[in-house]
Amino acid sequence: MQQSNVVKLKPPRQARPKSDRRPTKVQRTWLQAGLDQPGGKLPLFDARGQRVKERTIRSCLQQGWAEPWFYNPIKPDWMVCKLTDAGRSVVS
Repeated sequence: MQQSNVVKLKPPRQARPKSDRRPTKVQRTWLQAGLDQPGGKLPLFDARGQRVKERTIRSCLQQGWAEPWFYNPIKPDWMVCKLTDAGRSVVS
């Protein structure tokens, strides 16, 4: 009898609803930094003085954990953001 070389695939996993998603360690660290700041302002730089990656910021914006605060005409590529209520609840 010959063995089959067909692989049985598992059904795809369902994506978590947006409200059930959890931040990564990097996202959580960035969001927690806004808890102590006036208005929930999120830092542009991490504890080592490195700029927070744009991917981290955009992901948190997309999840609704942060929101743009204001436009910086001097540095238009810097996104100044603040923590949202959803962001506070996910890191508190």
